[in-house]
Amino acid sequence: MYMYFSRDGSPISVIEWADAPKIDRRVAETTLSDGKWISTVWLGLNHRLDDGPPLIFETMVFPSKDDLGELDMERYATESEAIEGHNRMVEKWSHILKVEKE
Repeated sequence: MYMYFSRDGSPISVIEWADAPKIDRRVAETTLSDGKWISTVWLGLNHRLDDGPPLIFETMVFPSKDDLGELDMERYATESEAIEGHNRMVEKWSHILKVEKE
């Protein structure tokens, strides 16, 4: 079983993955009006624990860019799923913010 994958989902070696810091991992980021920061990145390392496509992208929600205490997280197999997931997470947390203000 492969552990490391390029952004397009192709298996890569650990050496290629180790060179990844030279690559921009960011897929998307959004800061909400209350400061919550939503970040989606390519991980390259498969986080799937069961059968199925490798989960190599991740969206996380933090209280702010300076406070990395995790509030929410979702993982995805493809970059297009990651972008859609990022948008859903922005919608979800924007709705939570709206309800909190009411």
